[in-house]
Amino acid sequence: MSRPKNLPRDENAPSKTQLKKQMIDLQELGETLASLSKEQLGQLDLPEILRDAFEELSRVGKHEATRRHMQFIGKLMREVDPEPIRAQLERWESGTRANKAAFKASEQWRDRLISEDDALDRLMLTKPAMDRALLASLAAAAREEAKLNRPPKSARALFREIHRVMLKVE
Repeated sequence: MSRPKNLPRDENAPSKTQLKKQMIDLQELGETLASLSKEQLGQLDLPEILRDAFEELSRVGKHEATRRHMQFIGKLMREVDPEPIRAQLERWESGTRANKAAFKASEQWRDRLISEDDALDRLMLTKPAMDRALLASLAAAAREEAKLNRPPKSARALFREIHRVMLKVE
Protein backbone atom coordinates (compact mmCIF):
# COMPACT_ATOMS: atom_id res chain seq x y z
CA MET A 1 0.00 0.00 0.00
CA SER A 2 1.51 3.31 -0.98
CA ARG A 3 1.43 6.51 1.02
CA PRO A 4 -0.93 9.22 -0.22
CA LYS A 5 1.02 11.96 -1.96
CA ASN A 6 -0.38 14.85 0.06
CA LEU A 7 0.78 13.49 3.48
CA PRO A 8 4.22 14.52 4.76
CA ARG A 9 6.85 11.78 4.85
CA ASP A 10 8.17 10.70 8.25
CA GLU A 11 11.84 11.66 8.20
CA ASN A 12 12.84 8.79 10.49
CA ALA A 13 11.16 6.12 8.38
CA PRO A 14 13.36 4.24 5.93
CA SER A 15 12.97 5.08 2.27
CA LYS A 16 11.49 2.62 -0.23
CA THR A 17 15.00 2.00 -1.55
CA GLN A 18 16.29 1.16 1.91
CA LEU A 19 13.35 -1.14 2.57
CA LYS A 20 13.91 -2.93 -0.73
CA LYS A 21 17.62 -3.38 0.05
CA GLN A 22 16.76 -4.82 3.46
CA MET A 23 14.34 -7.27 1.86
CA ILE A 24 16.92 -8.33 -0.74
CA ASP A 25 19.51 -8.82 2.04
CA LEU A 26 17.08 -11.02 3.95
CA GLN A 27 16.31 -13.05 0.83
CA GLU A 28 20.06 -13.51 0.22
CA LEU A 29 20.49 -14.62 3.84
CA GLY A 30 17.66 -17.09 3.22
CA GLU A 31 19.51 -18.41 0.16
CA THR A 32 22.63 -18.87 2.28
CA LEU A 33 20.60 -20.73 4.88
CA ALA A 34 19.06 -22.90 2.15
CA SER A 35 22.55 -24.14 1.27
CA LEU A 36 23.21 -25.35 4.84
CA SER A 37 22.81 -28.91 6.00
CA LYS A 38 19.88 -30.01 8.16
CA GLU A 39 22.25 -30.29 11.13
CA GLN A 40 23.47 -26.73 10.71
CA LEU A 41 19.91 -25.42 10.31
CA GLY A 42 19.02 -27.29 13.49
CA GLN A 43 21.68 -25.35 15.38
CA LEU A 44 20.08 -22.03 14.47
CA ASP A 45 17.22 -20.52 16.45
CA LEU A 46 14.64 -20.38 13.66
CA PRO A 47 10.84 -20.32 13.94
CA GLU A 48 9.08 -23.57 13.05
CA ILE A 49 7.40 -22.06 9.97
CA LEU A 50 10.82 -21.07 8.58
CA ARG A 51 12.25 -24.54 9.25
CA ASP A 52 9.27 -26.03 7.42
CA ALA A 53 9.86 -23.67 4.47
CA PHE A 54 13.48 -24.86 4.18
CA GLU A 55 12.33 -28.49 4.25
CA GLU A 56 9.69 -27.73 1.60
CA LEU A 57 12.34 -26.12 -0.62
CA SER A 58 13.82 -29.53 -1.40
CA ARG A 59 10.42 -30.73 -2.65
CA VAL A 60 9.65 -27.65 -4.75
CA GLY A 61 10.08 -27.92 -8.50
CA LYS A 62 12.77 -26.18 -10.45
CA HIS A 63 13.34 -22.69 -11.81
CA GLU A 64 10.34 -20.42 -11.25
CA ALA A 65 8.89 -22.46 -8.38
CA THR A 66 12.22 -22.35 -6.56
CA ARG A 67 12.51 -18.60 -7.13
CA ARG A 68 9.01 -18.00 -5.75
CA HIS A 69 9.68 -20.22 -2.76
CA MET A 70 12.91 -18.33 -2.04
CA GLN A 71 10.91 -15.10 -2.10
CA PHE A 72 8.54 -16.70 0.40
CA ILE A 73 11.51 -17.60 2.62
CA GLY A 74 12.71 -14.00 2.29
CA LYS A 75 9.29 -12.83 3.46
CA LEU A 76 9.43 -15.18 6.45
CA MET A 77 12.92 -13.89 7.24
CA ARG A 78 11.38 -10.46 7.94
CA GLU A 79 10.00 -11.88 11.20
CA VAL A 80 13.41 -13.11 12.36
CA ASP A 81 16.28 -11.13 13.87
CA PRO A 82 19.02 -11.78 11.29
CA GLU A 83 21.98 -10.71 13.43
CA PRO A 84 22.31 -13.90 15.55
CA ILE A 85 22.05 -15.94 12.35
CA ARG A 86 24.75 -13.86 10.63
CA ALA A 87 26.94 -14.12 13.74
CA GLN A 88 26.65 -17.93 13.74
CA LEU A 89 27.42 -18.11 10.02
CA GLU A 90 30.52 -15.96 10.62
CA ARG A 91 31.64 -18.25 13.48
CA TRP A 92 31.30 -21.26 11.21
CA GLU A 93 33.18 -19.51 8.41
CA SER A 94 36.02 -18.36 10.67
CA GLY A 95 36.30 -21.91 12.04
CA THR A 96 36.60 -23.21 8.51
CA ARG A 97 39.30 -20.64 7.70
CA ALA A 98 41.20 -21.61 10.87
CA ASN A 99 41.03 -25.30 9.96
CA LYS A 100 42.30 -24.59 6.45
CA ALA A 101 45.15 -22.49 7.83
CA ALA A 102 46.12 -25.22 10.32
CA PHE A 103 46.04 -27.81 7.54
CA LYS A 104 48.27 -25.73 5.28
CA ALA A 105 50.71 -24.93 8.09
CA SER A 106 50.89 -28.62 9.01
CA GLU A 107 51.70 -29.57 5.43
CA GLN A 108 54.42 -26.92 5.25
CA TRP A 109 56.01 -28.00 8.55
CA ARG A 110 55.91 -31.66 7.49
CA ASP A 111 57.72 -30.82 4.25
CA ARG A 112 60.28 -28.69 6.12
CA LEU A 113 60.92 -31.41 8.70
CA ILE A 114 61.58 -33.91 5.95
CA SER A 115 63.80 -31.65 3.83
CA GLU A 116 65.55 -29.29 6.30
CA ASP A 117 67.82 -30.33 9.16
CA ASP A 118 67.14 -27.33 11.45
CA ALA A 119 63.36 -27.28 10.91
CA LEU A 120 62.66 -29.26 14.08
CA ASP A 121 64.38 -26.61 16.23
CA ARG A 122 62.33 -23.84 14.60
CA LEU A 123 59.09 -25.81 15.01
CA MET A 124 59.80 -26.46 18.69
CA LEU A 125 60.28 -22.70 19.21
CA THR A 126 56.82 -21.99 17.82
CA LYS A 127 55.02 -25.04 19.27
CA PRO A 128 56.87 -26.24 22.41
CA ALA A 129 53.99 -28.59 23.31
CA MET A 130 54.99 -31.00 20.55
CA ASP A 131 56.79 -34.27 21.26
CA ARG A 132 60.30 -33.60 19.94
CA ALA A 133 61.45 -37.24 19.99
CA LEU A 134 58.38 -38.47 18.14
CA LEU A 135 58.69 -35.78 15.47
CA ALA A 136 62.41 -36.49 15.01
CA SER A 137 61.85 -40.22 14.57
CA LEU A 138 58.90 -39.71 12.18
CA ALA A 139 60.89 -37.19 10.11
CA ALA A 140 63.87 -39.58 9.89
CA ALA A 141 61.59 -42.45 8.86
CA ALA A 142 59.88 -40.22 6.27
CA ARG A 143 63.28 -39.25 4.78
CA GLU A 144 64.21 -42.92 4.56
CA GLU A 145 60.90 -43.79 2.89
CA ALA A 146 61.42 -41.02 0.35
CA LYS A 147 64.94 -42.30 -0.48
CA LEU A 148 63.68 -45.84 -1.00
CA ASN A 149 60.55 -44.77 -2.93
CA ARG A 150 58.27 -46.42 -0.37
CA PRO A 151 54.72 -45.28 0.41
CA PRO A 152 54.80 -42.19 2.67
CA LYS A 153 53.42 -43.89 5.81
CA SER A 154 55.73 -41.98 8.18
CA ALA A 155 55.17 -38.69 6.34
CA ARG A 156 51.43 -39.12 6.89
CA ALA A 157 51.96 -39.92 10.57
CA LEU A 158 54.21 -36.87 10.86
CA PHE A 159 51.52 -34.69 9.30
CA ARG A 160 48.84 -36.07 11.64
CA GLU A 161 50.97 -35.36 14.72
CA ILE A 162 51.72 -31.79 13.60
CA HIS A 163 48.11 -31.15 12.58
CA ARG A 164 46.79 -32.45 15.91
CA VAL A 165 48.81 -29.80 17.77
CA MET A 166 48.12 -27.05 15.21
CA LEU A 167 44.37 -27.46 15.66
CA LYS A 168 44.55 -26.97 19.42
CA VAL A 169 43.61 -23.48 20.58
CA GLU A 170 46.33 -22.00 22.73
